[in-house]
Amino acid sequence: QMQLVESGGDLVQPGGSLRLTCQASGFTLSSYSMGWYRQRPGKEREWVASRDFYGTMNYLDSVKGRFSISRSIPQNTVTLQMDNLGPEDTAVYFCNAHSIWGPGTQVTVSS
Repeated sequence: QMQLVESGGDLVQPGGSLRLTCQASGFTLSSYSMGWYRQRPGKEREWVASRDFYGTMNYLDSVKGRFSISRSIPQNTVTLQMDNLGPEDTAVYFCNAHSIWGPGTQVTVSS
């Protein structure tokens, strides 16, 4: 069964960091373009960052310089490193690849 599962969400203070992981099973994640998305309270889901098949990475303007994508082929994962988090980053974060969505992981930025 092909699936994605996100992990790493937590409650963090403003200015803090979190590292989210997207674990794939049933398919090779590195064979596909993938993206990170988030849904903030009361908002629609939005694209945050992506890594295409060729390794090109793109980021939402508001997270450029703070978020970065990396991958581990042996572990079949893609991570989203998030630094200097602010309350506006509070959301459920999802990964997507091969038309598959994970269930999401909650990130809350609050003092």
